[in-house]
Amino acid sequence: MFDRIETLRMASSMTAHATERQKLIAQNVANADTPGFRARDLARFSETYRSGVAVEMRATRPSHVTGVSWGGAGRPKDLASEPAPNGNTVSLEDEMIRIAQAKREFDLSLAVTRSSLSMIRTSLGRRA
Repeated sequence: MFDRIETLRMASSMTAHATERQKLIAQNVANADTPGFRARDLARFSETYRSGVAVEMRATRPSHVTGVSWGGAGRPKDLASEPAPNGNTVSLEDEMIRIAQAKREFDLSLAVTRSSLSMIRTSLGRRA
């Protein structure tokens, strides 16, 4: 039932994106000393979510917009950074910044989910 509510679907996709990004960051940090390892990251959520599947909306007039492009997950990409002498491109400082961004994205997705569920409870006549 809740999968048909676009806001909850978007929040779920944002949670999945933040989770995948945290996994990639953890792999980068774990391989910080591995010779030849190339750091990877996901594209921003806004870039990946709006590319892919088109969702058709109902329109009551021909001038209404009927389709918005929303989509699925992105693919990991190599980060272009200066390699160390051993060929490793992981920068722990950059990874710390990325993990803070991923945490902020995850927290935002949880806030959107809580707010949406609170509005649903209110519309059903229950107090949050």
